[in-house]
Amino acid sequence: MTGYVPVPTERLQLGRVLPVDMRAPDGRLLLRRGQALESEAQREMLMTHHACMTETDAQAWDKAMQRQMRAMVARGADMRAVVQAPMPAAILDTDYLAGRPVDGGWLDVQEILRGLLYQGANAAAALPRLEGIEEAVNRLLALDPDEGLFVLFQALPDLGLGYCATHALLSGVVGSLTVNKLGLPKAQADLLLRSALVMNIGMARPQDNLARQRKPPDAFQRAMINKHAPDSADILQGFGASDAQWLTMVRHHHDVDPSEVQDTEPAALQLLNLADVLVAKMAPRISRAALPALQAVRALVQDATAQNASQRAAMASVLGFYPPGTYVTLTNGESAVVIARGERANTPHVASLVNAQGMVMSTYLYRDTGQADFAVRAPLLASQINIKVSLEKVRRLRQVHGV
Repeated sequence: MTGYVPVPTERLQLGRVLPVDMRAPDGRLLLRRGQALESEAQREMLMTHHACMTETDAQAWDKAMQRQMRAMVARGADMRAVVQAPMPAAILDTDYLAGRPVDGGWLDVQEILRGLLYQGANAAAALPRLEGIEEAVNRLLALDPDEGLFVLFQALPDLGLGYCATHALLSGVVGSLTVNKLGLPKAQADLLLRSALVMNIGMARPQDNLARQRKPPDAFQRAMINKHAPDSADILQGFGASDAQWLTMVRHHHDVDPSEVQDTEPAALQLLNLADVLVAKMAPRISRAALPALQAVRALVQDATAQNASQRAAMASVLGFYPPGTYVTLTNGESAVVIARGERANTPHVASLVNAQGMVMSTYLYRDTGQADFAVRAPLLASQINIKVSLEKVRRLRQVHGV
């Protein structure tokens, strides 16, 4: 019958309550939610009657199952145990909230995230909206990580776009790529990303105002900055989030020594902390210029300790000295935008925009900075070049040159 989905009876555990109604395909009730599956005979009865559940219950139960599997992976469970795990006995109310697919590119995701962050504690259906944003980021990142870095680094100096959302996305992307570089479980990359998205929701609109403010923060603003991490975790909990690791990540993302924090993945928390600080250094404010990526990444490595050297080196490797979307001058006098990471940190793929005489080029010219004639001479800040770069032209250039 339309509207019903078969129940995976083989994955029901004896003695556990059923979180959904069990029905025959014609709609007859077999077992009511809240009842326990007490014997193999009851399981046989369900199988004989081809037990079904509503599509809504099936979707919510599947979400609860996914959350259970993520938690098992995060705890280091054997993958066979994860795959063979019984269906959960509890479904949260939030599992019934339909996710909202997020379509479009990086700037569309940025705009949607900005709206949610601005709404703060008043955001409606926040968890499914965040889930949609997280899925969109992972989809775009899997398609082309260099384009993700390019678009977000291009957006970072544009304070009119809303710094809070760009900062959140870029921190999440850099952190996620570093988790992958280190060969850590995907569950840690997912945890880091969803934490980065909301780590500053407790001060989202004020964060954008601060970026455009000429004077230093006053006493009230400093107090808000100091407590925004626990405020953000409280807002997240108010949305109905119950994942202890997620809440801990958000609450402690500014801790001086994340390795001492309990109830979460220490590596993911440390990488979130590093990415958050690194992106902040490379972001301009009205009151100060951005730190060039070259200096920020070098400091990232030079300030390493024995405990975090491998993490910092991996993050530096993920970005390179000249990340996609940033600008450089070349030894031939041209000014260029970085369009993709190269084989080495100091040899990115670039598109020249301005010739040696200071004239803007009508056609972007691909340059391989591994060649001496086109080697990078120095980084440039966006404010020093002031050219609107066409993503479509960059895409075509990358396609033609296979980068």
